[in-house]
Amino acid sequence: MSPLPPRPTDGLPRLITYYQTLHDDHGKPISILPLITQPGIAVTHVILAALHVNEDPDALTLNDHSPDDPRHQTAWAELRVLQAAGVRVLALLGGAAKGTYERLDVGPDDSQDPAALARFERYYAPVRDLVRARGLDGLDLDVEEDMSLAGIVRLIDRLRADFGPDFIITLAPVAASLLDPTANLSGFDYEALEVLRGREIAWYNAQFYWGWGDFSSPAMYDVMVRRGWRPERLVVGLVTNPANGSGFVAWESLEQTLAMVKRRPHGFGGIMGWEYFNSLPGDRDRPWEWARTMTALIRAHCLPPPGADGPKGGGAGGPAPASEAEGKEAPAVEADPDPPGGKEAGVPGAFEYYTDDAEE
Repeated sequence: MSPLPPRPTDGLPRLITYYQTLHDDHGKPISILPLITQPGIAVTHVILAALHVNEDPDALTLNDHSPDDPRHQTAWAELRVLQAAGVRVLALLGGAAKGTYERLDVGPDDSQDPAALARFERYYAPVRDLVRARGLDGLDLDVEEDMSLAGIVRLIDRLRADFGPDFIITLAPVAASLLDPTANLSGFDYEALEVLRGREIAWYNAQFYWGWGDFSSPAMYDVMVRRGWRPERLVVGLVTNPANGSGFVAWESLEQTLAMVKRRPHGFGGIMGWEYFNSLPGDRDRPWEWARTMTALIRAHCLPPPGADGPKGGGAGGPAPASEAEGKEAPAVEADPDPPGGKEAGVPGAFEYYTDDAEE
């Protein structure tokens, strides 16, 4: 197979998939490579999930095992191949399992406390070292437990200082929290964070599922934009399969909603899907078909024309499959599971993410 050339991924809308379930029921690695080897796909970012900071500062885990466990060797290798093909690779930090952000939090009352600052350093250092060792392009901060505004600002500032201006920092709030700070899993106010550190945050992966949002129509999204959220900074998060959580949007409704959103006179930030391994319509046998279908809906303009030179596969080659959505192109705009047990909240119940252990 000839090398896949890097492809541009900086345009809007973004197309993002989360990659958490890394093995099938028999322990066989679930390959992420079809996202660049199958035709008609123009994924921009893959987010590996989920990194957890545990009580032992040196016991960082990727899901239920050390990031350096041999079971993860295939995933790490394939993610480097994706990066070589132009896909940006981030890691999700946190998620529904409690503890990560409690350990990384330094509240306003502790900002001058040497013990609190030393504690932050002990827990932060393994995260920093992993990002460096694996050459990650960014971190997705999924804060599903109480954290102070001062604490998340400190973490963002430290990441920017350590990794420079090109490092991608995103957050993954539930969609409702962008409209109502009390409908929130994170503890801090996202509007206040946007005012304080919006310049350091690339975008928000807003979770429109599990009762926290609805994208079967553009109503909630439009309210966010009218409230002042810049549309290019909002990525709409969807479940890729009803088995992954409530709030799955049927394809017909999704296509209609996207058609309306793309007619708005602004750049659409994109779509993210939770999660890759069982994405519909292909389910576990062909999970990449979700990305192909979404490419046809929102990123068909990023595919080369039929007959263009290039390898057969990925966003760099091959036309999008025929579908009712073809021709509905968004304007090209330049863009600059954890285990159950997340924070209890008043709207939905706890998140129920798949983990490798649940799959084996």
